[in-house]
Amino acid sequence: MPTYAYRCTACGEELEVKQSFSDASLTECPACAGSLRKLFGSVGVTFKGSGFYRTDSRASATSSSASSSSSSSSSSSGSGGD
Repeated sequence: MPTYAYRCTACGEELEVKQSFSDASLTECPACAGSLRKLFGSVGVTFKGSGFYRTDSRASATSSSASSSSSSSSSSSGSGGD
């Protein structure tokens, strides 16, 4: 279950609560009965390796098309020399 962070707009108290995705957000501060606001932070996910960026697929597509054009030019020059 994910952990959500909330901060009270009245007293400033922060709390973390484990909630299911289907659970409703908390709205009332347990300390002062003020309204709570959900806090959003950075996500702790790191993508490593190839294939995660747009340029990764372009680089491999360019190198494969360059190698296929060079192999076709060498095969056509070889057949012309016979």
